[in-house]
Amino acid sequence: MDPAQEAHNREAFRQAVVNTLERRLFYIPSFKIYRGVAGLYDYGPPGCAVKSNVLAFWRQHFVLEENMLEVDCPCVTPEVVLKASGHVDKFTDLMVKDEKTGTCYRADHLLKDFCKDKLEKDPNLPAEKAAEFRHVLAVLDDLSSEELGAKIKEYGITAPDTKNPLSAPYPFNLMFQTSIGPSGVSPGYMRPETAQGIFVNFKDLYYYNGNKLPFGAAQIGQAFRNEISPRQGLLRVREFTLAEIEHFVDPEDKSHPKFPDVAKLEFLMFPREDQVAGRSARRIHLGEAVAQGIVNNETLGYFIGRVYLFLTHLGIDKDRLRFRQHLANEMAHYAADCWDAEIECSYGWIECVGIADRSAYDLRAHTDKSGVPLVAHEKFPEPREVEKLIIVPVKKELGLAFKGNQKMVVEALEAMGEKEAMEMKATLESKGEAAFHVCTLDRVVTINKNMVSISKEMKKEHQRVFTPSVIEPSFGIGRIIYCLYEHSFNTRPSRDGDEQMNFFSFPPLVAPIKCTVFPLVQNQQYEEVARQIARSLTAYGISYKIDITGTSIGKRYARTDELGVPFAITVDSTSSVTIRERDSKQQIRVNVDEVASVIKEVTDGQSTWGDVLWRYPTHSS
Repeated sequence: MDPAQEAHNREAFRQAVVNTLERRLFYIPSFKIYRGVAGLYDYGPPGCAVKSNVLAFWRQHFVLEENMLEVDCPCVTPEVVLKASGHVDKFTDLMVKDEKTGTCYRADHLLKDFCKDKLEKDPNLPAEKAAEFRHVLAVLDDLSSEELGAKIKEYGITAPDTKNPLSAPYPFNLMFQTSIGPSGVSPGYMRPETAQGIFVNFKDLYYYNGNKLPFGAAQIGQAFRNEISPRQGLLRVREFTLAEIEHFVDPEDKSHPKFPDVAKLEFLMFPREDQVAGRSARRIHLGEAVAQGIVNNETLGYFIGRVYLFLTHLGIDKDRLRFRQHLANEMAHYAADCWDAEIECSYGWIECVGIADRSAYDLRAHTDKSGVPLVAHEKFPEPREVEKLIIVPVKKELGLAFKGNQKMVVEALEAMGEKEAMEMKATLESKGEAAFHVCTLDRVVTINKNMVSISKEMKKEHQRVFTPSVIEPSFGIGRIIYCLYEHSFNTRPSRDGDEQMNFFSFPPLVAPIKCTVFPLVQNQQYEEVARQIARSLTAYGISYKIDITGTSIGKRYARTDELGVPFAITVDSTSSVTIRERDSKQQIRVNVDEVASVIKEVTDGQSTWGDVLWRYPTHSS
């Protein structure tokens, strides 16, 4: 199939899914009566139920299974916290403006759309031009502001709505700014992620955990990003739900006792070597990926495996799920390894979960800014003799030389690593002075021999004090749910074959309503039986919908199939009823007093539909 036809089919499929979701109130644009606001959506009753089921399973699969410590921190965050984490200075996207109307666009999105459009819709595109566009798409995230601007100019890209010329790209901070309290002197931001709340509470959580590592802390909550030009429906929004885990480990031991439980899993992985060589994702055994060093360590590998199981249990198609390793230029300098769980939908491959080994960066950053040591301790059975680096800045000499900058130079000298310190010591002894780069001043200064003393001494230590590493799986819940909607959406011909009927094939685990109860005809006896069944379902904690309208049973089935309800109970006698399964449309006959327990059994996953089909007589309508 040619690319243009493929793009058209994807668009038509997406439209069918979105129309169904909006019509059945899974979600709708927020403030619709006021013409809505881009990037903000309301979840309706079935959407709320799906989200609630996904989060309940997330808690069960991660928080309960790993005995994690769950916290709930405020959305409003003081500026100092996000200054320490780097968000105030670096949490930006490059933006361009329509020079006449002032409308803003994300620069990389305009370039991406242009290249994809050419590749999909221009049949006469020369091979070398096609290769160039593909290369631009591959390196898009790595382009600087200047390179992005040059490409936009070179390709003659203009504002999509007006065709007016565009400004040069410039950075825009994505955080929503606010002030805490009425005076306006305490600036804050709506948090762009939930992780910082866990990092700043590390000391208390470590104490709560009996001063033991490793441990995981988890948080589910709202995050906010002031997207420049949000599009792609639920995939790119300005307020969204994140579920994040911060798993704290000893940097010298990243093994995981439960890694053997997931080591035999095999799924699509996309290591950086394969991406650079232009190869496709391939199936790899997780155990082999860790053994060969493709995945940095066992704990990171363990969480990759658990994320795979979580997503596939929800109903994500395992053939449209891959784990892509970040390229070297995508990773922060402090990160040891990062993988994204990407799910394929009509918008392409979408990052839905990030799993990163962030080393000790976050705890160190908050230690430096707050002055509170966020560290762990390992007590030795016997005291150990260790060689310690001793750096003593001579503050009087440094004060005379650097005046107001003395404090920054002292801090920089004290923060030197062993290699840098010993090199400086050798230079000072041979030359009497050494050049030294002070990061906080962003300049090189000259240090004389009389300004600092550097030595090594043997000391007895009873414990090791260290900053833990953190492995962070971060889940975009809205993105996972949207991809689940697409993966579960199906059509089939109606009974008389004159129209296509939509249905969602959700697993019972996430279905918004577990079953419906229909009296076959409007009849007082049948309605009383339906109410009796409803009471039993409520007692079992099973969500249901009762429909006593006189509409034909076929239409009632179609209505609930479109909500993804897995089971329909039809009351056609006072002693027994039928249970219909949504995907196969098969029916079994069950006694009235057994029906609620059968539904409980299959919705809880204790039995499959195949198991109960074998135990009860089938019914043909």
